[in-house]
Amino acid sequence: MNFTKKSYFKRGVVLVLILASTITFSQNNKQQELETRRQELRNEIEQLNKLRADNKTKQKSQLSLVEGVNHKISVLSNLIKVTNQQANLLTREINSNQNKITNLRKELADLKDDYAAMVVKAYKSKNRQSRIMFLLSSNNFKQAYKRLQYIQQYADHQKKQGESIKAKTLELQATNTKLLNQQKEKNTLIAENRQVQKTLQADRKEHEALMQSIQKNLSAYTSQIRQKQREVNRIDAEIDKIIKAAIAKSNTKAGKSSSSKSFALTPEEKVLASNFTSNRGKLPWPVDNGYVSLGYGTQRHPIDKSLTIKSNGVRITTQKGAQVRAIFNGEVSEILKMRNVNPIVMIRHGNYLSIYKNLSKVYVKVGDKVSTKQAIGEVFTNPSNGETILSFIISKDSNTQNPASWLYKM
Repeated sequence: MNFTKKSYFKRGVVLVLILASTITFSQNNKQQELETRRQELRNEIEQLNKLRADNKTKQKSQLSLVEGVNHKISVLSNLIKVTNQQANLLTREINSNQNKITNLRKELADLKDDYAAMVVKAYKSKNRQSRIMFLLSSNNFKQAYKRLQYIQQYADHQKKQGESIKAKTLELQATNTKLLNQQKEKNTLIAENRQVQKTLQADRKEHEALMQSIQKNLSAYTSQIRQKQREVNRIDAEIDKIIKAAIAKSNTKAGKSSSSKSFALTPEEKVLASNFTSNRGKLPWPVDNGYVSLGYGTQRHPIDKSLTIKSNGVRITTQKGAQVRAIFNGEVSEILKMRNVNPIVMIRHGNYLSIYKNLSKVYVKVGDKVSTKQAIGEVFTNPSNGETILSFIISKDSNTQNPASWLYKM
């Protein structure tokens, strides 16, 4: 092999090693991501079960029960999916480690064979006199020096061979231990998944029973759904009206056209809006614990598929007595009180607004400066069914945004 071929060979070996380490690193990262997501889903299921247990004495409406079961089915399905992905990834890693163990055993066997041959050869020439004679029989000093170097190199090679055997043995033991742990982890995941699947089957049966009961009087439930949507639309229309009035007021104050659809911002408000934007996807939830029971946007109703729900924000189901927190620094711009509607707090962050609906208590007043995670009130708990639900909206000027794009891991 000439120099060029040796150079290419070495580069090839280096590339293979880099590729192998990159793949291993990527797999480890993926496994960590999946485990984090699995734990999040398990925590959400625990919250669901806890909220359900806390309210087990309350008579929930069929609509609320269906929504709750629907959400739990969705979370359980996601948990099964994530766990399956983890198990599949572990299977690939187990197969890879099994192949690695096979190769290590072969390499170790070859090293031991080579080492044994060296030991035999060394034993045959161990006589000190024979080594001296080997040197003295040289034709000249240069040849004697070369032979001395050979004896030293042979001894060094023998030592390195012994060290290689030790290193390979340790690597084989470590890989074996890792393999056993992976197999144990996979078995644990499979066992957990079977239990989750049983729970999912039970919840699907409950959902089916609820739907059969509802179908007997679907027209009445459809009427309730429409009435509820009209009430939501009425509240959202009032919020939109207030926001547009605030936009017009800010423009008039700044000497601009009151017909502008965007807030006229002061230098300080521009900085605040910029900071709010830079925290997209990292903002805290408006409650410490809870789950999204209704997402953003227009969607089919889970009971009557012919009906659609229009949601300008998200609905977060939380626990009784839950405090509402400001999601970012800002100023309380409005506290809205409407007939037969629980208080609504609006906080302005430059040209962004965060809106907190269905409060039982309000700790702030219009004009107050608030900071991130500051308690601004308490979520209302329905005394008839025990439900504690916060409706939450984010708006840029008068255009609603999907809170899932702004709040951390929503």
